[in-house]
Amino acid sequence: MHGLLIAGTTSDAGKSVVTAGICRWLARQGARVAPFKAQNMSNNSVVTPDGGEIGRAQALQAAACGLEPSVRFNPVLLKPGSDRRSQVVVLGSVDGEVTALSYRDRKAALLETVVSALEGLAAEFDHVICEGAGSPAEINLRGSDIANMGLARAVDLPVLVVGDIDRGGVFAQLYGTLALLDAADQALIGGFLINKFRGDPALLEPGLEQLRALTGRPVHGVLPWAEELWIDAEDSLSYVADGVIGRPAPPVGEQWLRVAVPRLPRISNATDVEALAAEPGVAVRFVTEPSRLSDADLVVLPGSKSTVADLAWLRRTGLADAVLAHARAGLPVAGICGGFQMLTTGITDHVESGDGRVDGLGLLDLEIEFAAAKTLARPRGTAFGEPVGGYEIHHGTVVGREEQAPLVELPDGEVEGGVRGPVLGTHWHGLFENDAFRREFLRWAARRAGRDGFTPAEGTSFAAIRAGQLDLLGDLVERHADTGALLRLLDGGAPAGLPVLPAGTAPGAVAAR
Repeated sequence: MHGLLIAGTTSDAGKSVVTAGICRWLARQGARVAPFKAQNMSNNSVVTPDGGEIGRAQALQAAACGLEPSVRFNPVLLKPGSDRRSQVVVLGSVDGEVTALSYRDRKAALLETVVSALEGLAAEFDHVICEGAGSPAEINLRGSDIANMGLARAVDLPVLVVGDIDRGGVFAQLYGTLALLDAADQALIGGFLINKFRGDPALLEPGLEQLRALTGRPVHGVLPWAEELWIDAEDSLSYVADGVIGRPAPPVGEQWLRVAVPRLPRISNATDVEALAAEPGVAVRFVTEPSRLSDADLVVLPGSKSTVADLAWLRRTGLADAVLAHARAGLPVAGICGGFQMLTTGITDHVESGDGRVDGLGLLDLEIEFAAAKTLARPRGTAFGEPVGGYEIHHGTVVGREEQAPLVELPDGEVEGGVRGPVLGTHWHGLFENDAFRREFLRWAARRAGRDGFTPAEGTSFAAIRAGQLDLLGDLVERHADTGALLRLLDGGAPAGLPVLPAGTAPGAVAAR
């Protein structure tokens, strides 16, 4: 198998972007390459052309390869609904719920599923670049692992371990990760890569040499910090509350448009607002307390994996009252999926929360009822006079519609979402990625907010911006990684005879297996 597993010393070490960067670099060399993540835990997901659901990071990696997303690229997706329970999506379809303990018992069967998917990709593509999950040194989970060394051992994959130097202690991260593995796992660790370095790489050289001497493994690259990278963050927690998203360019007109997005505890598809943040003169912030809404022009309620619980959090924090005051002042509010459901008069939920009917915020005269079957679709229609497309991932459906206009008109005459005064909502994710619609939406929001000096920029292409981010990732790999060494790992696997660190064969470590 011509494959490589990108593991990380920690969550958010950069596995997703490094995987995407290697995919982009290989695709630009003319290779047929596919991404793969055996198991992802994320509420950021997309719908594939065949109607399945996968992690959004794997869709981005597919784009880096020049491919449409496929359920084969992420055969197991865990969507946390609380701190203890997650929905399980297998090959694109919901397959029950699990706790952390009950999921452990399912992993043996799921390993067969992920290995089959990976072997199918390996037979079709020149290279498969796999992304691990969390850290391979989570020794409490190693016995049932299917995403890191468990997968690598199952199919004899070489492993590149990525460490985030921006967190500090990167040499300890890399050495300790290797040392905690047993001998057979260590044999597959072919090298390291350091991510997010700021400064002169020459300063690292003594440490790189000592790490090689201590482990017998080289660092195959030092990727610099890239301020421009920000689109499609895998983990919504990587967004700083009250910090501006992205790198907004100055406004075209005389005024900025200020957007506040409550960062819900179970926020899903937080990336929906990135298309707004890509516009010149639009400052988008995630917020967690009500004072941050006081000077916002537009409030966007994002998606949620636990709509009823997150609505209760909005009320508990005072954010719900702030949203209501914002709308009653005639200022614009938009809701997406779970956020849309919160804006309605009521939600009947016997599926996710089991709470029955709860009152919504009452800003849209609609009723929502949760169905056991999940809606997964990639619809198209017309909104604000512009052609639009998006994708739907939700259990809640509209069961009553009264005094508002629809937001989207579908080709078959059906309608979607709603607009009532300064408030609009939709179940569709990705709606803001439609450039013409996004400009009309911003004009609508600016007019409602009294920001007459704000002018949407003409010609902003979110697809081109995302493609530019992927090209930047490919450039980082091409310029700052030892691409010859990466190809040797892909084609030949981990070198034979690599040293075993003593800690990896300690009795406690072996017993933990």
